[in-house]
Amino acid sequence: MTRDLRTARNGAVLTFLLGGLMVGTMTVRIPALTDKLHLSEAMIGTVLLVWGLGALVTMQAMRPVMARAGSRTVLRVGGPATAIGLVAVAFAPNLPLLLAAAALFGMAFGMIDIAMNAQGSTVERVHGRPLMNGMHAGWCVGAIAAGAMGSLSIVLGLSFTANVALIGLVSLPVMVVLGRTYLPDAPVAGPAGAARRRLPPVVYLLGALMFFAFMVEGTVADWNGLFMRDTLGAPEALAALGYPIFEAGMLIARLTGDRLRSRFGVRGMLTVSGLATAGFFAVVLAAPAPMVALVAVFFVGLGVATISPLTLSLAGTATDTPGPAIAQAGAMGYAGLLLGPVVIGFLSDATSLRTALGLAVVLGLLIAAAARFLPREEPVATPPAPVREPVTVG
Repeated sequence: MTRDLRTARNGAVLTFLLGGLMVGTMTVRIPALTDKLHLSEAMIGTVLLVWGLGALVTMQAMRPVMARAGSRTVLRVGGPATAIGLVAVAFAPNLPLLLAAAALFGMAFGMIDIAMNAQGSTVERVHGRPLMNGMHAGWCVGAIAAGAMGSLSIVLGLSFTANVALIGLVSLPVMVVLGRTYLPDAPVAGPAGAARRRLPPVVYLLGALMFFAFMVEGTVADWNGLFMRDTLGAPEALAALGYPIFEAGMLIARLTGDRLRSRFGVRGMLTVSGLATAGFFAVVLAAPAPMVALVAVFFVGLGVATISPLTLSLAGTATDTPGPAIAQAGAMGYAGLLLGPVVIGFLSDATSLRTALGLAVVLGLLIAAAARFLPREEPVATPPAPVREPVTVG
């Protein structure tokens, strides 16, 4: 492995890490946000809806942008913009300004999420072996760090504003520096419109699998803390640990996911992942005590962890240029991230939070069923042409 390729791989992993850190910081402090602005569960659902709509709108626009500009350019703009959006969320003094800041944060995050996965696919192709699970492990590390720092902030009495603003201000210059490590994407053959029309059907099936998986991930990220605190009676500091414990399970699964993929194949892995997600989430809901739920949510993380990186990796190999296919699958997936927490919010108002969270069990079963429609043989990726432009650091 050359120094430039190692730098590009590390840069992609660190981008995933910072993404997980920024998003995780906001999600683990949602209980504090409800207290700061006196928000109901339905209001929180609206904030998450606006955040998700901002991300989804950007993602829907990414196919032609990725075809023309490539992931490197998008990341150089979107990374710093995401950090700025997080700072805006931290300082929002009321609900209307919080909604505006959440929309900005969501739109910027929509840019980097599609672009960092396309960048990961480009690095994966150049290396010639599965790497996407390992890159998504970087996201888990960031989310775990967010949860740990969130819990520490609660113990130290640090406010929502101070905690979230600090993470955004630290992430901003790091995102700028990482912009110098990214590889350019392979050029698109033909006009961007042709890439839009020629996506194979498997891309849309992969997008559906991502839709289900991200509904589960979003449900855990946005509602587990409130479920632990308000339904199971856990102290806020203990409730905040649910999300990093979930991410710890995801981290372990993703660190081993690329090797498991090589041995067992994608279809078998996704089937088992869906069944495990459904089964262990049922244990979370039936838990008689917070510690039982914490253990179960770890195994939910193990189950759901590899679904999104596997589907994004397959989408990246479905065409000669990964960007537009990943943008399409990612946009479908993040529709689930948008809808899941919102649906939970309104269902919990109509019934109870425990009943509403039962949706995640159904989603796990749908993942296992949909995986059976994937081809038995994975698509073979065509490596991009050698990159002429060197990667510079420092």
